[in-house]
Amino acid sequence: MLWTDCLTRLRQELSGNVFTMWIRPLVAEELNDTLKLYAPNPYWTRYIQEHHLELITILAEQMSEGRVRKVEILVDSRPGAILSANEQPATTTAALQSVATPMARPRKEKEESGVKNSRKRLLNPLFTFSLFVEGRSNQMAAETCRKVLTQLGASQHNPLFLYGPTGLGKTHLMQAVGNALLQAKPNARVMYMTAESFVQDFVSSLQQGKVEEFKKNCRSLDLLLVDDIHLLAGKEASLVEFFYTFNALLDESKQIILTSDRYPKELTELDARLVSRFSWGLSVGVEPPDIETRIEILLKKAENIGVELPRNCALFVAQQVVANVRELEGALNKVVAISRFKGTPIDLDVVRESLKDVLAIRARTISTENIQRVVSEYFRIPLKEIVGPKRTRIYARPRQLAMGLARELTGDSFPEIGMAFGGRDHSTVMHACEKVLSLREEDPIFNEDYKNLQRLLQS
Repeated sequence: MLWTDCLTRLRQELSGNVFTMWIRPLVAEELNDTLKLYAPNPYWTRYIQEHHLELITILAEQMSEGRVRKVEILVDSRPGAILSANEQPATTTAALQSVATPMARPRKEKEESGVKNSRKRLLNPLFTFSLFVEGRSNQMAAETCRKVLTQLGASQHNPLFLYGPTGLGKTHLMQAVGNALLQAKPNARVMYMTAESFVQDFVSSLQQGKVEEFKKNCRSLDLLLVDDIHLLAGKEASLVEFFYTFNALLDESKQIILTSDRYPKELTELDARLVSRFSWGLSVGVEPPDIETRIEILLKKAENIGVELPRNCALFVAQQVVANVRELEGALNKVVAISRFKGTPIDLDVVRESLKDVLAIRARTISTENIQRVVSEYFRIPLKEIVGPKRTRIYARPRQLAMGLARELTGDSFPEIGMAFGGRDHSTVMHACEKVLSLREEDPIFNEDYKNLQRLLQS
C-alpha cells in the first residue's frame, strides 16, 4: 500500500528516533487524490506540519505516480487513538478501527499514571541544549535557560519570559530545560503545554467536574512550561485560573517559563495584573538568526539526519531563507528529498532546483531596490540620498544600514550591492557591512532600527 511504501522511504530519510517517535505512530487513509494522516493530538499534527509534511507530500506524489496530490495531517479522537509511539503501530485506518479501548484499571493505578504522564507531557526529546544551535541572536536566551536549570525557582529569573517572532527556537529552549531537568531528576514534575491546551484542559475539567484535580496537577509542579501565552487573551475563566496557578507556583518558588511573540508589556489584551507578574522575573528576546547561525543550523540538522551538506550549499540556502528556523528545516528537507529522488549528491544545482519556488518569491519581495525604498521611508529621507554621493551622517548611516540589510537579506555579492548604491566599489560595501555589525553591538538604538527594518522587510 502507498503509506507502507512511504514509511519504507521515510525510515531511510529520517533518523531512527524521529521515525520511531513521530512517523511510525501515524495512521493513514487514502481518499481520491488525498492521503489523510491521523495523529494522536494537536501538538503532534503541528510538529508534522512544520517539520515533515512537505517531505511526505513529495514522497506520496512520487510513489503514487501522481495519483496523490495532497497530504493532510489531522487529529484522530477515536478511543484508542491516543497512544504512545511504542504502543501504537503504523497502519492504515482499517487497523485503527480494530484498536480496542484500553482496559479499565483500578482507580489508584489510573491516577498515578495520570500524574506520571503530566510530568513529561508532550516534551519533544529532540529539544535539547546539545541540539540547539547558538548564535548572536539567541545566545543570551540559551545561556539564561542553562542558568535557570542550575537555579530553579530563583526570583531573579522566575518567571522566565522568552519572546520573539515565531519559529526562532523559543519552544526548543524551554523544552530543553524540561528535558535536562528530567534527565537529572527523573521524578521531577514537569509539564509543557500551549496556552491553547491549557484552556482546553481547563474547560474539559469543568465539564467533567474535575476542576480540583486539574488545579492539583498544575499547582504541584516543579517546572511549568507554557507556550504562546498571548493566546490566553479573551479566555476570561481560563485567565483567572492561570493567574492563581501562576501565583501558587511562584509562592512555592517553582519555576515557570513562558513564551510569546511579544515583550510582556506589549500584551495589552491580557489582564494587567498578570502582565505585571510576567515582568517580575527576567524577559529575554530571541531574534532571527544571522547568516552564520543559519549556516550552522543547516549543517547541524543535516548531520543529525545523516546527510552530507556541502558548506557552499548551506550558504546558498541560508542566503535565501532568512525568516526563521522552521523555514530552514523545510528547505533542507526539500533539498534532501530532491537529492535522494534524483539519486545524486547535494550540490548547488540540486539546491537551486529544490528552492526554485522560494527563489521566485524572494525575487518579488526582497530586493536591494525594495530595501532602499523601505529604509528611505523609515528614516524619512529622499530615496535619491540613499544611493547618492553625500557623506553627511544623516544620509551615511541609513545608507550603510541599507547595505548591511541587502547583504543579509538578498545574498547579493558586494559588487552587485555596490552597483545598486550608485556604482560604489565592493570595498565600500564591505566596510559598510562591518560598520553595521559593530554599530549593532555598540548602539542599542541603531540595533533596534536594524531589527525593525528586518521585520518590515520579512513580514
